[in-house]
Amino acid sequence: MEYVRELGDELKQLLNPNVPEDARLVQKGLMLYRQGMVSQLQISEAEISATVQDVIPVKTVLDPLILALGDCSCPKEGLGLCRHQLAVFFAAYAQVGSVADWVTEWREPFRQKQAVTAWGLQKAKDLVKANGKLKPDYKRWVDSFETSFDALLASKNYTSPFVVSELYGIYRRRLKVSAPVEQEWRLLYELVATVVSFRKLALLSEQLGHSEDVMRRAYGHLFEILIDDADDLIENMGMQTLPFDFDEFVMALKEETFGLLTVVQGLEQQRIALYRLLWSGLFRKTAWREAELEKVRERLKSIAEEENPHPLIMAAIHLCILLGDDEKALKMIDLTADEGIVPYLIFWIGALSEQKAWRRAGQLVDVFVKKLKGYLDGVSGHHSRAGFVKRALSVITPYVAENNRVDVYEQALLYCLPYSYPEYEYMLFERGMYDRWGELQAVVGMEFQDLPKDRVKIVEKEQPVVLLGLLHQAAQREIDQKNRASYRMAVRHLKKLRTLYKKLKRVDDWDYFLEQLLERTKRLRAFHEECQRGKLI
Repeated sequence: MEYVRELGDELKQLLNPNVPEDARLVQKGLMLYRQGMVSQLQISEAEISATVQDVIPVKTVLDPLILALGDCSCPKEGLGLCRHQLAVFFAAYAQVGSVADWVTEWREPFRQKQAVTAWGLQKAKDLVKANGKLKPDYKRWVDSFETSFDALLASKNYTSPFVVSELYGIYRRRLKVSAPVEQEWRLLYELVATVVSFRKLALLSEQLGHSEDVMRRAYGHLFEILIDDADDLIENMGMQTLPFDFDEFVMALKEETFGLLTVVQGLEQQRIALYRLLWSGLFRKTAWREAELEKVRERLKSIAEEENPHPLIMAAIHLCILLGDDEKALKMIDLTADEGIVPYLIFWIGALSEQKAWRRAGQLVDVFVKKLKGYLDGVSGHHSRAGFVKRALSVITPYVAENNRVDVYEQALLYCLPYSYPEYEYMLFERGMYDRWGELQAVVGMEFQDLPKDRVKIVEKEQPVVLLGLLHQAAQREIDQKNRASYRMAVRHLKKLRTLYKKLKRVDDWDYFLEQLLERTKRLRAFHEECQRGKLI
């Protein structure tokens, strides 16, 4: 009965012990099982069924293969599991293993979370007592961040990746306790803490051996929060005049920032995003950027075979764009695969558009559009592709509108079909390009009866010939299905075709078409009967 064990594993993933509703559900099901309320238990690979005596007896069924297909006669709300199904599961699981062990394993993340929270809070108090308020000193700041991080996250023997987020929250609260009181120093302190914390968290993820999928589900949001925090801090620092005392700190932070490019192999997009933010918003001096570019190039020359060079390449392109050297940036972009460069082009196009540097933005837009199709081919999932297309079109729209480059926009729409269908359909119709509008419907295979009726009426009035091809295609598609319902729909399309041919004064063409169609379908007796019923013949 391996399928019962597999059902147990699935329920461990489905039910979260940290969610009160799930915890109550398991507790109630366990109580019913332990009180002996489950009877007439039958176990098979197809289903697990039993009667559960609650306030009233209920019939309960579990599907071991597809949990959602299970059912219970109780008046539960919604489509989720009920306590009776949990009771039946426990009764079935008792046949193959220990229910107590299952419950203990399921509760383990919750116990770990409680334990590390209590331990972490105590540790944070100890650290505050030991360190007190730190004076502005870059090295002491970094040492304090690393010591706190290692004490709270790196030295504790825990097994669940879901504990990382809880421990990290304690670590962040500890940092705030030691932050300088002065506003300008506090902002710099928090920015340094953000960069150091990002680096330490990335290293921890690699050291613990968490897969990208596990990391993303358990604590991936922490990296996004750090990037957002850095963005806000840089913006706030830009609103005030920075003291000369900051120079030493900023220079040290530049070195810290370079480490983001090589600290780990994974988290590529997040590392590049944080690096890009810092060099765009904080490190603004031309000499700094030129020196950093040279440093990146030297590092690329000595990169090991097993290292990922992509973050360094993206950093070099970004610095070239910041320095206004678009020629070198474009050369590197051309040499980079579509899937590797397209997401980053969105940022640079958006940044140059905000600056109204339209000529520079235009060069990137042209490259971006050419690489769109290649990038989309490598993206899995309809929703992912559709979401990216919306984002891509929105980022080039300011350039297109400002420079009247409708040709570029239409090219992008063509490359992105069928995901760009709504935008392309709207554009063609609004510009009165009805022939192209009709071609688009045919290309994407849109059913004639699904077209907006108000649009069809306008096209029929302005350019009725456009609808001929769509109706021919629709009628043939219905005939090919070879059933009564589709034949009736085909006749409706044909009657509409006859009306249009008469309106266009092409009755001879209609007569010839119908004669050929009837001859071609002479063996389809049911279709001919529907044609007679519809008074086509």
